[in-house]
Amino acid sequence: MATEPETPVAVADPAVPSLVDRYFTRWYKADVKGKPCEDHCILQHSNRICVITLAGSHPVLQSGKTIESISYQISTNCSRLQNKVSGKFKRGAQFLTELAPLCKIYCSDGEEYTISSCVRGRLMEVNEDILHKPSILQEKPSTEGYIAVVLPKFEESKSVTEGLLTQQQYEEVLASRANATSATA
Repeated sequence: MATEPETPVAVADPAVPSLVDRYFTRWYKADVKGKPCEDHCILQHSNRICVITLAGSHPVLQSGKTIESISYQISTNCSRLQNKVSGKFKRGAQFLTELAPLCKIYCSDGEEYTISSCVRGRLMEVNEDILHKPSILQEKPSTEGYIAVVLPKFEESKSVTEGLLTQQQYEEVLASRANATSATA
């Protein structure tokens, strides 16, 4: 008696986590400097490096705005582009506080957004690619469209996340905003 060959059953592979999801912990700062919905995302690597990005709920990413330009010129005497880091001890790196501005985003509708560091540490690098192609900030905010890389002091690396929200806490903030919006509508 001839038997028919078994048809292989397709096994659904669980979604492979992205590089960011595998190696970084997401932390959030909601309503930076008291400005509603201006949320930042901090991607913290196990080696304590923090990548500063925009959270998905930031107005630049939400409302379909067009970015006209991005500037790392903070004041007449301070430009984040002049940050020159060298050596093992990261000499020359600019020291940032939690509220230190990293850059300004100018939109075509006249809105201006100041992006803050959200963590204390040394500025390792800024993303000059977004100066030449601002659209990658909106297209790939967690990867190629990052704002800057900050290295907290070793002794502060455990406390750097104090005052920041976990993914779950941030989702609760977003849910409460949605509820508040639907209640007023």
